[in-house]
Amino acid sequence: MFATFLGLLERINTRLLALGRAISVVAIGLMVFVILLQVFFRYVLNNALPWPDEAARFCMLWMVGLMAPSAYRWGSFVSIDMVKDRIGGRAGGILNLIILLLGLAVFVVAMQFAMKHIASGWLFNSSSLKIPLDWIGYEVVRVKLAWMYMSLPVGFFIMILVNVELTLKQIHMLFDPGIHYEPAPDRIEFSAE
Repeated sequence: MFATFLGLLERINTRLLALGRAISVVAIGLMVFVILLQVFFRYVLNNALPWPDEAARFCMLWMVGLMAPSAYRWGSFVSIDMVKDRIGGRAGGILNLIILLLGLAVFVVAMQFAMKHIASGWLFNSSSLKIPLDWIGYEVVRVKLAWMYMSLPVGFFIMILVNVELTLKQIHMLFDPGIHYEPAPDRIEFSAE
């Protein structure tokens, strides 16, 4: 039962994270495009557009919200594992479990703050982002800031799912020291020289 649940959670996370990375790639592409567009309009045409800065910020928030859970799952956040590695064995595993549980508590609290932030975002419109529905006979619709802020709870929710997966794996390894989990199947390795 435990292995079935963990396998299901791992497959769900793998698919959610792959979708998040795909959307993030589009978001970073759009972000670069609108920034370059703004540079062209500002410095070549001497006529800055009002919306690219906010559009780039919108894309950046969604990119971070959707990529951070993958980085968390892969262990790519900046961390200091010296103490855990130095202790090693069961004590290191217990320390890792405590750190994961503290992380879960932080994510749950952050999720609550993110939901409150969204609630206030429905009250305010973006200063420059608008949907030009006047082209088809309707009024121009100003984008609510809540759509930008929604990247926060989405990112935290996925990070909670990843944390639960990592926590369950850590608990399993504590009770069965012979078990070893392979790195996440979707892990992308980067290195620099």
